[in-house]
This record gives sequence, structure tokens and C-alpha cells, in this order.
Amino acid sequence: MLSTSGGYLCSLFAAVVLTAQPVPQFLLPASHNFQASRPPSRSEEEFFHAFVTAADERIHHAVRYDPAYVRIPYPGGDVPASTGVCTDEVIRAYRAVGVDLQKEVHEDMLAHRSVYPRKWSSSHADASRTDTNIDHRRVPNLMVFFSRHGKYLPLSDNPRDYRPGDLVTWNLGGGITHIGIVADQKSPTSGRNMIVHNIGAGPQMEDVLFNWKIIGHYRYSGKNP
Repeated sequence: MLSTSGGYLCSLFAAVVLTAQPVPQFLLPASHNFQASRPPSRSEEEFFHAFVTAADERIHHAVRYDPAYVRIPYPGGDVPASTGVCTDEVIRAYRAVGVDLQKEVHEDMLAHRSVYPRKWSSSHADASRTDTNIDHRRVPNLMVFFSRHGKYLPLSDNPRDYRPGDLVTWNLGGGITHIGIVADQKSPTSGRNMIVHNIGAGPQMEDVLFNWKIIGHYRYSGKNP
């Protein structure tokens, strides 16, 4: 069962206001327009193949869901391998293909602090400052980062619009958000691409794309794919 004690990690609204309303403006691109999807380049195809392979590999790890605040090294830091939350699976899959979201998110927040949410239910750091221990592990921060540096794609009810390697965020209700990676394997029941995620039982690959309200759809291939 998903723990809400770590709301500052996977909560979109709890740190700002406890209401399940439309996505706050700070999570939308300045134009409020979704970016048109285009066929990936050869280098992007190679990157996403490796990224999806890394995401698929995560389901073989035993990870206890633990949203506790942990001090970690920077850059390249990680919480203990046996623990983590939804964001940690995304972080670990990207790190396996050479993208350190801890560093990338931190540097972007330092340069553009005003575009990121400022209030968090955390006593471990001044809410107006950055915190390399936790900032990249928060779904709202990742949503801002991916919308700024990746492609912010339409929120579609057509499963064919979600390609392997895409990132999806959901509003689970009650002020809790979630993130997962679109896998390259399809559900034998629905035919949809499955999702690699950790919602409480460790990293799993499941047919859950439309189980909750989608509030973000992104594609990010790093600075130098």
C-alpha cells in the first residue's frame, strides 16, 4: 500500500495545498501548449532503447517502499538500493544510461528557481532553497524539469500515443502523485504498453496506464543522448 507519510516525495498538492484540482500553472510550459511529437532521430532511438532496457531491468530488484528523507552524496547520490519510491525508479533507470537527474534537476533549479514550487512539507531544508538530497526525488520538480528540457506531450486516452521510454505522471487522489516509465512490453489482456513503476510493492511492470488520472506525459533523452 502506498505510504502518504512521504508526501513531499510523490505529492503534487500536499506541499502546496491539499486539494485535487487541475494541474497548477507552474507545472505547465509557459505557452501552455503541448509539443508535437515527431519521429525520434537515430541517436534518440538508441538512447530510448537503452533507457527502456534499464527500466525493464529494474523489476528484478527487491525494493522496499520507503519515502524517508535521506542525506545522499552529490552528484551521483542515491538512497540505499534496497529502498526507494516511484521517483527513484526513474532516477535509477536514467542513471544507468548516463543521465544524473540529481545533478540536472539541481542545476536547473539553481538557475531557474522561480519556475519550481517553493513550499514543501519538509523541515530538512529552507523551502526557498534547493536541496540535493531530495529535490530530484519529488514528482512536481521532475514534472517541471521534464517539461522544460524534454517534450511535454498531449494527455491522450489513446494508448498508442504512449511510446516506450515516455514518462507518465498521475494524480492518485488525496493529494498524491505518481510517476512511471512506459515499457516496451505489451499487456496480453489489453494490448497496451505496460508501465514500470513503484507504487508500494517495489518496481513492477504492470498494465496501469489508465488506472489513474494522467496529469503529465513527457519524453526526455538527456542533454547528450
